[in-house]
Amino acid sequence: MSTPLSLTFADPSAIVNQLEIKPGSKVADFGCGSGFFSFEFAKQVGSEGAVHALDILPSALEAVASRAKILNLSNIVTKQVNLEKENGSGLAPQSMDWVVIKDILFQNKSKDVILREVARVLKTGGHAILMEWDPEETLVGPDKELRISPEELRTLVEAARLVVEKELNVGGFHYAFLVKK
Repeated sequence: MSTPLSLTFADPSAIVNQLEIKPGSKVADFGCGSGFFSFEFAKQVGSEGAVHALDILPSALEAVASRAKILNLSNIVTKQVNLEKENGSGLAPQSMDWVVIKDILFQNKSKDVILREVARVLKTGGHAILMEWDPEETLVGPDKELRISPEELRTLVEAARLVVEKELNVGGFHYAFLVKK
């Protein structure tokens, strides 16, 4: 018996495969956690590309670095950062083709600072994936009052001078936007 898509967790491979990732691209995974997206992007961008796995927790970064070695992915760079501070990623302006944010905005008070940082580091024409917990879903994830509605996220994105291009099919307990600078 198969599990309905609405009751499964997001599959990073299926999500990344919906995108047009070019080999050699530069990617920043904001709040990379266990590397949910870092590893999939690293495979897509190849040895000429780079994935900057950024997190505030040293334990998360150690886990990503260790798994990258096991997977023989030498194009992942880990770095401890605080994305709630201005220029918190430490990345150069307009240096990234892609930025990924999964499930970190709901945890942070300075959502606007984080999204301005996305805009700062993205190249003109660059894209970001913003994935957050579905505000209606309560089976798993954070308390409903912590979740960000798609409408609220759209407003934050526009305030950061980014454009929502489309909603991505991520299934399960999340929604996601493809955003362009």
